[in-house]
Amino acid sequence: MCLKFTRQAAALTLPDSLDSHAWKDHWYSSSGAAAPKRFEAVDDSINADTAYRLACAGTAMHWQGDFAQARQILQALTRRVALAAKAQAAKPQTAKAAMPQAFHAYRMAQAQRARILSMLVLTIQGDYRIGLRRAPEVHEALTHAWGPATGEARVVSLRELLGVLSAFEWQRKGVYVDVGLQEGLTVHSHYGVFSPVRNEYLQLLAKAPLPSLDLAFDIGTGTGVVAALLLMRGVKQVIATDNSERALNCAQDNLQRLKLADRATLQLCDVFPQGLAPLIVCNPPWLPGKATSLLEHAIYDPDSRMLRTFIAGVAAHLTPDGEAWLIVSDLAEHLNLRPRAQLLQWIADAGLQVLGRDDIRPSHAKVHDASDALHAARQQELTSLWRLGVRVA
Repeated sequence: MCLKFTRQAAALTLPDSLDSHAWKDHWYSSSGAAAPKRFEAVDDSINADTAYRLACAGTAMHWQGDFAQARQILQALTRRVALAAKAQAAKPQTAKAAMPQAFHAYRMAQAQRARILSMLVLTIQGDYRIGLRRAPEVHEALTHAWGPATGEARVVSLRELLGVLSAFEWQRKGVYVDVGLQEGLTVHSHYGVFSPVRNEYLQLLAKAPLPSLDLAFDIGTGTGVVAALLLMRGVKQVIATDNSERALNCAQDNLQRLKLADRATLQLCDVFPQGLAPLIVCNPPWLPGKATSLLEHAIYDPDSRMLRTFIAGVAAHLTPDGEAWLIVSDLAEHLNLRPRAQLLQWIADAGLQVLGRDDIRPSHAKVHDASDALHAARQQELTSLWRLGVRVA
């Protein structure tokens, strides 16, 4: 199933004199966020306190002034949201919330923060031009993120636009990833495709004994980093799948940059390609839950759908003596979102057995941040590579 964007019919250009209803009709969100209910035209004369009050009340501020000043207002909103969260955390608590209640409260706070910071909006004309003073050139970045300009003007959140521009810079520069081999690799993440910033699982992949070098399936390839690592380890051919064309384009770009594309086949499908393989690797979203942005689809998956689908169906795609490698964190267990017994039951019900498991502790910054709402769970987290095989009767 491909990602869908919210888009409604629009004129070729969108003047800033339109009323609130017209702005709402031209609303665009790549993640499908609903249009704000109220719009109000603002310019450089608005101060940060007024902007924060309007944003908290759910009123979108359609910016008419200097682009650089809009960025400063957004930074001021960000500071006020952080101060409000800090003040809330400092209030006396009758009892510390247990999991998963603390996790759900954390997600609600994240959603509230995103909603407030998305209330500063502007018009992008149908040719990907911004008609504001000191506005940057955004045509190339928007073309990479949204596709060619269609002549349809859009009203978008400044926060989303800045995310597109930031992603385009990361796409051009790339991110160096230590994959646990003598040489690492640089990954260029496209807009909306999750970057392997947490890459400890790649070190597990680099060390696990390969059951075969003939062929491997990489399920949910994303940036293509797992496919690239398998090819670097000597696997002769990798078939990589994803249900997102955006992700497949990103994977193709990375494999070509790494001069590995001639040994990789990319397929648009929900989970498995046709045929059998002696090695099938999957790094599904680790947490059951609803994604609220394009990037969150790599982290959250309602009812662990992809994880369950992979486990239930992988045996039918393995060659005799083949192995399925499941890469998953146990953070969901420490958040009381999914017990370990449930995972083991899914494995048993699929006619699989655990051949081995390798663990590694994450080292990202939040593990050491005692102020993080989920710090206690993160301290206990392990990322595991489960080696699964078909159970012999």
